[in-house]
Amino acid sequence: MPLHTLPQLSQLPAASWDALLPTPQPFVRHAFLSALEDSGSVGGRSGWQPSHRLWYDEQGRLQAAMPTYVKQHSYGEYVFDHAWADACRRAGIAYYPKLLGAVPFSPVSGARLLGEPHAAARLLDELSAGLPGEGLSSLHVNFTTPACDALLEPRSGWLPRLGCQFHWHNRGYRDFQDFLDALSSRKRKQLRKEREQVAGQGIEFDWLQGHQLSEAQWDFVYLCYANTYHVRGQAPYLTREFFSLLAERMPEALRVVLAQQHGRPVAMALSLVGGDTFYGRYWGCLAEFDRLHFETCFYQGMQLAVSEGLARFDAGAQGEHKLIRGFEPVITRSWHLLLHPGLHAAVADFLEQERPGVLAYAEEARSYLPYRQG
Repeated sequence: MPLHTLPQLSQLPAASWDALLPTPQPFVRHAFLSALEDSGSVGGRSGWQPSHRLWYDEQGRLQAAMPTYVKQHSYGEYVFDHAWADACRRAGIAYYPKLLGAVPFSPVSGARLLGEPHAAARLLDELSAGLPGEGLSSLHVNFTTPACDALLEPRSGWLPRLGCQFHWHNRGYRDFQDFLDALSSRKRKQLRKEREQVAGQGIEFDWLQGHQLSEAQWDFVYLCYANTYHVRGQAPYLTREFFSLLAERMPEALRVVLAQQHGRPVAMALSLVGGDTFYGRYWGCLAEFDRLHFETCFYQGMQLAVSEGLARFDAGAQGEHKLIRGFEPVITRSWHLLLHPGLHAAVADFLEQERPGVLAYAEEARSYLPYRQG
């Protein structure tokens, strides 16, 4: 059969997988996805079982691929279907295992169906048809691109779901002050005050690329990252080894800012760069400092995006607090193929009602943006 299941990405050469990528978005690169697997962040007892799908032509040449995972829960996805799963449990319908096309723990839109459209379409159709035989309740594809949407939309049974994130756009700013000049006077003063409060605590910042960090510094990065989960009584998704593997396999894509108070590191933010976009991913601190989160995660990232000529800053999920700092609402999409007829009908009705609310929320959010009018 031309459709194959790959239980471990390391079984496929990186060049073969990466040759299918339409854009330089870092999260679907072989280096990133294989680091998740090889570090034990997915697989094992994580509830994320790699089950990548590959499509070969008659000559045995790889033509399309899709990063997919058999899921035993709905954590780490950022498209929330817990209510659907709970409704199934109460109705005696098996919701798990399900199949998810996504990047684990990464609410970042990007390619999900890799390869030329005709080959990706063949993969999708073969995969969808084979779900019942695999004992899977459904197939979900999260944070898609317009190209992926165009493949999914005309196919029967697929339900689209909208979400909203907040991204910052670099409109040719010369520096951070140039960005501030685009804001209303009141908001400009607020941002300046926040930055002054951080500087007044004796905190300075140092930017490093992946190859510039020592293992001791990566220990600190992981300690900060893990602390964001520990303070909520949760276990972190990622292992310490994941960060070392990223530094080894894709150092050129990594940007780490270390916050230091009087020479002592106190916080960090780890981001990735791909194409024209700066992706803010992980942050953490070891003590509470007033306004440090905003400076470390947002203002420092904006400055770096400007200095590197990057057009967009994707800071991930959630965050109305991003609006007053210039991050604008962006609609995201996911797609859901639910095999149980009753569940499909119920979710279709729910999404039909949810969609206008998401669009209205994004439109209202624009009224809170800090930019000068006219």
